[in-house]
Amino acid sequence: MTSISTPGSATTLPGHYPLPAARMLATLRIAFGLTFLWAFFDKLLALGFHTGAITNEAGTRTGIDFFAKDAAWINGGSPTEGYLSNVPENNWLQGMWNDMAGQAWADWLFMIGLLGVGLTLTFGIGMRIGAIAGAAMYALMWFASFPLENNPIIDEHLLGALTVGVLALTYAGDTWGFGKQWARMPLVMHHPWLR
Repeated sequence: MTSISTPGSATTLPGHYPLPAARMLATLRIAFGLTFLWAFFDKLLALGFHTGAITNEAGTRTGIDFFAKDAAWINGGSPTEGYLSNVPENNWLQGMWNDMAGQAWADWLFMIGLLGVGLTLTFGIGMRIGAIAGAAMYALMWFASFPLENNPIIDEHLLGALTVGVLALTYAGDTWGFGKQWARMPLVMHHPWLR
């Protein structure tokens, strides 16, 4: 006779949660994925929500300079220049971050990371690799943000790193994603770390 497993018990199969919890995890996964994809396309094309925004003297956005020269990555801009060159002076690694700002290798790694993590989270495939890459990106941005403004340790970067880890470990790609189909591929079945 088979026993019925309940969420949280030792006999619960991976990814088996009450439907509302599975849907909330899927919604969180898709939201994080789209956040990464938006950052990728905004930095690539200067869509104006950060990159390519035209602002007045008060700092209010007044327009968008699509494909802005020296802002959009496809038009000579650097996706790492602004963030890494503005690391606070009292950050103990400020020199390292400033040296990385605008370097081609850093730009390429950052953009590949944004796209890759965005795709894995949005579609629910390769979640473990996506979570490791996403957590690493968040952790690096967390270190570059020190000293933090609102809390001595915790900020949105640390919470993001923890969240993408939870999403991978809870099989959040199986609901409203292609995680189950991905898991049945022969390559993934032979190499579960690709799950």
